Amino acid sequence: MDSRRLLRTSATALAAAGLILSGCSGGSDAAAPRTTAQGQPAPSAALKKFYAQKLKWRDCGVEGFQCATLKAPLDYAKPEAGEIELAVSRVRATGPGKRIGSLLVNPGGPGGSAVGYLQGYAGIGYPAPVRARYDMVAVDPRGVARSEPVECLTGPGMDAYTQIDQTPDDAAETEALGAAFKEFADGCAKRSGKVLPHVSTVETARDMDVLRAVLGDERLNYVGASYGTFLGATYAELFPGRVGRLVLDGAMDPSLSAIDLNRDQTAGFETAFRAFAADCVAQADCPLGTGSVPAAGEALKTFFRAVDAEPLPTGERRKLGESLATTGVIAAMYDEGAWPQLREALTQAKGGRGAGLLALADSYYEREPDGEYANLMAANAAVNCLDLPAAYRGPADAAKAVPSFEKASPVFGTGLAWAALNCTYWPSPATGRPHRITAEGAAPILVVGTTRDPATPYKWAESLAGQLSSGTLLTYEGDGHTAYGRGSDCVDTAINTYLLEGTPPTDGKRCS
Repeated sequence: MDSRRLLRTSATALAAAGLILSGCSGGSDAAAPRTTAQGQPAPSAALKKFYAQKLKWRDCGVEGFQCATLKAPLDYAKPEAGEIELAVSRVRATGPGKRIGSLLVNPGGPGGSAVGYLQGYAGIGYPAPVRARYDMVAVDPRGVARSEPVECLTGPGMDAYTQIDQTPDDAAETEALGAAFKEFADGCAKRSGKVLPHVSTVETARDMDVLRAVLGDERLNYVGASYGTFLGATYAELFPGRVGRLVLDGAMDPSLSAIDLNRDQTAGFETAFRAFAADCVAQADCPLGTGSVPAAGEALKTFFRAVDAEPLPTGERRKLGESLATTGVIAAMYDEGAWPQLREALTQAKGGRGAGLLALADSYYEREPDGEYANLMAANAAVNCLDLPAAYRGPADAAKAVPSFEKASPVFGTGLAWAALNCTYWPSPATGRPHRITAEGAAPILVVGTTRDPATPYKWAESLAGQLSSGTLLTYEGDGHTAYGRGSDCVDTAINTYLLEGTPPTDGKRCS
């Protein structure tokens, strides 16, 4: 496991998402648009060429979609010093009805491919009335997927990294864990040193404003999930006068420190596990027993200890140790639709076979059958470690934090406490700080929270909606990560109405 600021977006499981937010939001003159909505400044002379560029759309090789390359400054503080190329894709509004504009989508991460999400789900699976009236658009954030991706380790290196013991029992295991995090960070610096200091959320939000202007939209319309909510909120903070219709689904709280974010998310996974366990123990074939939810938790902890001591065979050279087993379980917490798969995987593991949990872990890490990985984990760490100061100064701090994490989650707490150590070794200093985002002057922004969301706890949505001067909270009472498109007609109708008519639901509206 890497830093557990990592989430999956919605029931589609098409993209990985993560978590954390950024702080410092430099001057908005460095990312101003061609238009001047509500008095926002025009672009500086050094940025005009980026705002005035013309996209050359071409066929993507995916039916119905077009692709293009957007150029942005590598460093907004020195826009003349170099460029970065960002992958963009779109599918045109289908009609009928008058076109509203572009709707930018982001699945989260940091590290999830927005282009992959658009082409694999949003551009064909969003409600037809929304796709009829918007050009659906996505840009892979800088450092992600097709946009000059951050690279850190080879496939075999990632295999070793994902198997490192994250519940160290002694000084030697603690040293090995720290060495693994340092090796990962050093690999990123060696292979991606140019882009590594310039993949913050603030910079990506500025890229979004360049794209907004190039697309010819006066305001940004946007649906962001999970980490994408922080990206959207950051855009609103930088450019409140250019906010159109923003949906922030599975919201994050930008006022929290790295350790508080990780600890809150740990508690979120515990909440999700209890919901899974309650469902499991009610069934005669539950691999965690048919007793109480706490007893199921103890059974899972016993299993983790067993595979820590003696990893299970999986039918390939990798064995299932505690780290991969934990990741496999966590992967299934994002969507209750994965609970049957998890039950089967745990049943297999009970019989001495680890292939089922390994498959879940591989899907979480976006590992391909040939042993290669998408750059999800690299981009996730790169953005997170820029956006906030590290949770710990060193392993001693992590060890001290374990009891508070175990209180948040008796099942996952120890491993997730140590997972937050990764940014301690990061080569690029953090540029962000925790802070409240108010986005004074922005149009109404719709914040969506799910009561038993494992990765973005519901209280984060409450907090963000309260921080935003124009925030409106929509609550989904249910399980899983994010709410839009997960089967609630109430949620979908409220969001669709907002996107199509600009009218948010009543603040505090609840759906099930």
